[in-house]
Amino acid sequence: MRDFHAPGRSPVLATRGMAATSMPAATLAAIDILRNGGNALDAAIAAAAVLAVVEPQSTGIGGDCFCLYAPAGQGRVVAMNGSGRAPAGATPERLRADGLTAMDPTSPHSVTVPGAVSAWGKLNAVYGRMPLDRILAPAIRLAEEGHPIHPRVASDWQNATPKLSRREATARHFLKDGQPLKVGDIFRQPALARTLRAIANEGARAFYEGEIAADMVATLRAAGGSHTEADFAAGLDVAEFVEPIQARWKGLDIFQCPPNGSGMLVLSMLGVLERFETPEGGPLSATRLHRHTEVARLAYRDRDAFLADPSQVEVPVAKLTSAEYTAGLRALISDEKAMRELPPAGLAEMLPVHKDTVYLCVVDADGNVCSFINSLFESFGSGILAEKSGVMLHNRGFGFRLQEGHPNCIAPNKRPMHTIIPGMVMKDGQPLMPYGVMGGHFQPMGQTLFLSNHFEFGLDVQAALDLPRLFPYGGKLQVERGIPSSVVDQLSRMGHVPELIANPHGGGQAILIDRERGVLIGGSDPRKDGCALGY
Repeated sequence: MRDFHAPGRSPVLATRGMAATSMPAATLAAIDILRNGGNALDAAIAAAAVLAVVEPQSTGIGGDCFCLYAPAGQGRVVAMNGSGRAPAGATPERLRADGLTAMDPTSPHSVTVPGAVSAWGKLNAVYGRMPLDRILAPAIRLAEEGHPIHPRVASDWQNATPKLSRREATARHFLKDGQPLKVGDIFRQPALARTLRAIANEGARAFYEGEIAADMVATLRAAGGSHTEADFAAGLDVAEFVEPIQARWKGLDIFQCPPNGSGMLVLSMLGVLERFETPEGGPLSATRLHRHTEVARLAYRDRDAFLADPSQVEVPVAKLTSAEYTAGLRALISDEKAMRELPPAGLAEMLPVHKDTVYLCVVDADGNVCSFINSLFESFGSGILAEKSGVMLHNRGFGFRLQEGHPNCIAPNKRPMHTIIPGMVMKDGQPLMPYGVMGGHFQPMGQTLFLSNHFEFGLDVQAALDLPRLFPYGGKLQVERGIPSSVVDQLSRMGHVPELIANPHGGGQAILIDRERGVLIGGSDPRKDGCALGY
């Protein structure tokens, strides 16, 4: 039971259906879909589309998505990889000829063909109950009529002003007299509404072929990109159902999407963490946070060495998540001090700063469960707006390398290393909890912190999301202000280099399914503007 004298919120409880997203309008749209006969997947797509309108710095139809879906009564988890591929002209030689020595997040070369709309179409065709025109109607209305800017969105908008100022079309639509929109300002996107209506009426093909695709291609080529309409036409089928990866942890089955997503880090980290005894000091003790940090340093080292597009290079998922390998990692960690240097494996010093994403989850009355994540990567993606279609294009290609021979080196029709990872917990063959923690590169760290907070330390779903976080980055240990100063001091004496950060780490959502009592228990991260709702 939480302290009702202290700030915070209680978990949300319901019996029939529930949605948890990072914006109230998206959560409400999902609930409306459920109450009008749609299933969890319909509601998830509706929420993702609304978020593409009302949280434009984090997500959009110009981005990618991943999904884990547990159809009711089937005892299995379906995975969808909705990440796009680099254009056919994307070669290291071409980028170097254009003056790049490393990937540039605002360059058109960091724009891969968006995969989200392809994924929406395929998921809806196979598992949906409602047609796309009904699912996308809330997002279309909000884009046409406008919506008020919420506080976290306004904060991110302010921080992104330099990027939004770089290109004339972007500045014209996303700045007002050169200034970012503020809390309560109404933001309308009529061009995006027209594009969403075309997708609603004609399906994903309307996005990847015809005038919408032509507008995106023309915009990218004018900016110096190599994209062609043929690249976008091929993107219609880029989304694919894939076999999820999983690991056993504390009697639970943890499911993740396979590479090119970074879900394997979650499984590897949990494998290492399970070998420790639960520290007596609790979830904010120096011992717990030190161990978790050391585990993350090792896992992210491996990510930067091995994670890439498995259709073009071999990714040793089984080895990196095996009991033998995680036992070896555990042996490297001391409870007394931080590792001064990591054993060689990857290129952790090249880890870019963490980014923006939206995560949502839905459970319906029939027992279908959806874990869904959609992203532009960095705030407002590449900052390149296809003006006629209203599509802000992501910069997921910034996850590529330019080093020849590196598994993640950019190449034609290749997918970049991805950070966005939906999670699903199963128990005894039934879905127990869809969950996710946003924040770009922070996500594996965030997911494992959340899972441990709840299943190991016994915090309820909301409290497990609320708990202060930390993340090792660039040789420093980035800590949120909520971590006690005495603990930060202990971590410093162990050899970590703590630094307070201005913006918090990520944001998460989760829905716990209490089958014994027939109750759904939802949580939504206070680091975002959203909420969980049920009925």
